[in-house]
Amino acid sequence: MQINLGLRELHAFLVLAEQRSFTRAAALCHLSQPAFSALVRALEHTVGARLFDRTTRSVELTAEGRVLLEPARRLLRDADAMLADVRDHAARRRGRVAIALLPSLAAGWLPPLLARFHRAHPGIEIDVADVLSDACIERVRSGSADFALASTRTATPELHTEEFCCDGFHVVCPRHHLLAARRTRIELKDLAPYPIVHLARSSSVRQYVEAALYPMQLHTMMELEQLSTVAGMVRAGLGITIVPSLTLFHFADAALATRPLHTPALVRHVYMVRRADRPLSSAASGLHEMLMASRPRAVQRRAS
Repeated sequence: MQINLGLRELHAFLVLAEQRSFTRAAALCHLSQPAFSALVRALEHTVGARLFDRTTRSVELTAEGRVLLEPARRLLRDADAMLADVRDHAARRRGRVAIALLPSLAAGWLPPLLARFHRAHPGIEIDVADVLSDACIERVRSGSADFALASTRTATPELHTEEFCCDGFHVVCPRHHLLAARRTRIELKDLAPYPIVHLARSSSVRQYVEAALYPMQLHTMMELEQLSTVAGMVRAGLGITIVPSLTLFHFADAALATRPLHTPALVRHVYMVRRADRPLSSAASGLHEMLMASRPRAVQRRAS
């Protein structure tokens, strides 16, 4: 049998147990005495027992009332804590938000924005997964991330996808490389004579480059997982590399030069991905709004 214990009835019970007077208890609850008495009778009807012995001079708890006293206090404390927790979440004083995004965005663009969000909402826990595009989408699909920034557009009913930003590509080479001295525009075909330090084929960057190159092929010197390692190899003169503009902070080195690639087909698109069948929590919505308002523009960095 389902028992419905209302918070108003429990509150009235506790006030009466403390005051031992219907008149005083009704006044403290801001109710008329008949309305207050009706609450107590409703509670007694629900639990199936008389909770108070009433006389003309006093009101005393029955044995059943004494049994209910501590559980009622505990239930009201828990209800108060629950409501305070919900209000804190709604006011973005507490909560948790999990996001997944490409490592290049996680390392360069995101940190100052997260610092600003944390200063405004210090009680919100933030979980960041810096993973490749497929893993970003899978985290949203599985529910382990509230939203993601990925370089792959999805076309599944359970996911909502919108374009977030796009950026072009640059060639990075040693400072004294022939390409660094060029005064004319650099295109993909101009890279054919030089060894290339590529990112791994699993990366979205490599996939964009390969698609733009097809059917042309470049001389691959090596394939690496991390952009910082790519920078080290290029700095050592082992080859040149092709990277998106938003990753150029990895190559901010006096020994290196960056030059924009003039290839219209080579543009990386980044998408905001989230579940289509559920709304974001208050905490996740706050961070989502900040990131959408602070999305990077296509980077057109001058040659260095």
